[in-house]
Amino acid sequence: MTVTKDESGREGADGDADMPAGGDGYVPSQRRIERERHKRARTRRATAIAALSTLVTGVVLYLVVVNAPGWPRTKETFFNGQYAREAFPKVLEGLWLNVRLLLICGVAVLILGMLIAIARTLRGPVFFPLRVLAAAYTDFFRGLPLIINLMIVVLGVPALRLQGVTVDPVWLGGTALTLTYSAYVAEVFRAGIESVHPSQRAAARSLGLTNRQALRHVVLPQAVRRQVPPLLNDLVSLQKDTGLVSIGGAIDAVRAADIIVGRSLNYTPYIVAGLVFVALTIPMTRFTDWVTARMDRRRAQGGSI
Repeated sequence: MTVTKDESGREGADGDADMPAGGDGYVPSQRRIERERHKRARTRRATAIAALSTLVTGVVLYLVVVNAPGWPRTKETFFNGQYAREAFPKVLEGLWLNVRLLLICGVAVLILGMLIAIARTLRGPVFFPLRVLAAAYTDFFRGLPLIINLMIVVLGVPALRLQGVTVDPVWLGGTALTLTYSAYVAEVFRAGIESVHPSQRAAARSLGLTNRQALRHVVLPQAVRRQVPPLLNDLVSLQKDTGLVSIGGAIDAVRAADIIVGRSLNYTPYIVAGLVFVALTIPMTRFTDWVTARMDRRRAQGGSI
């Protein structure tokens, strides 16, 4: 290793390491300075190329669309500013119903999904019927299309004329969403529970914990932490599918747009409703990506997951 002196007379190694410069800090080596300068230049170059590529792609797509033969008619039918201004406040008013459905159904889905997952992972022959019922539930509702489930619940339950059972399409639609999504979430929780190494449960039992205590205090906390990203993805999907309750007549964002479309025969309100849902979904999607990346970094560093 070659020892050099900087302009102030301090000695340092001619390499990547930075030697202390008294008690005030350090003086980076020339090689490190050049490396950092190269990284910054490469980052600026990559950003410029990405921006230029995006701009060119956007311009090409714009020219293709606006030069299409049917663009004037499409613009009038789907991108009419007058109908957009009329639909926006009503769509926002209906969106409040979708947000409430997301909050209520989201909590119900997490609770029911956790119970089903626990039922599927119970050990012992005495719990065999419960495991079979839980497996049948998840297989049935994961295989049944959500739109058919909604029609059966929203339209079929009122036809039964059961005493004390609501016929409100909002509650019935929320019930159908909960039934379907709890089956998906149950499988997510079950995968998390089974991913916990058996030695964790054995160690908990050796410390005197019962099976229930080991599940509650050792297994479930680890399982839930590991499955946060897929759980958030399911909630993002649930957020979008709350718009399907409109098939029962509930006045949500989609139904509010549909009313205006039926009166005006202009489809711009559908575009407005779609953009509102996209704007509502993007923050949760970005949050999901951030959580996933954070957990991947911790896993790569050997941290607790």
